[in-house]
Amino acid sequence: MANTPSAKKAARKIARRTAVNKARRTRVRTFIRNVEAALASGDQAAAAEALKAAQPEIIRAAGKGVMHRNTAARKVSRLAKRVNALSA
Repeated sequence: MANTPSAKKAARKIARRTAVNKARRTRVRTFIRNVEAALASGDQAAAAEALKAAQPEIIRAAGKGVMHRNTAARKVSRLAKRVNALSA
């Protein structure tokens, strides 16, 4: 357990950041699930809309350090590829 005042403050800051990051990560996963659901239904228009909403959210998470930027780019790329394949 933290003993010094600075260590106690650091623990509080870490708890706050963890809560924020957890919320962001959950939000990103929800958007990705929405795209997955639209893909599963086979509705290309809905899938495209869901991807359009998910893409900035994923990129924002990478910008905030919740996920690595390459991971975000990979997720967006693979989802876009699947959405485009649906129309073909």
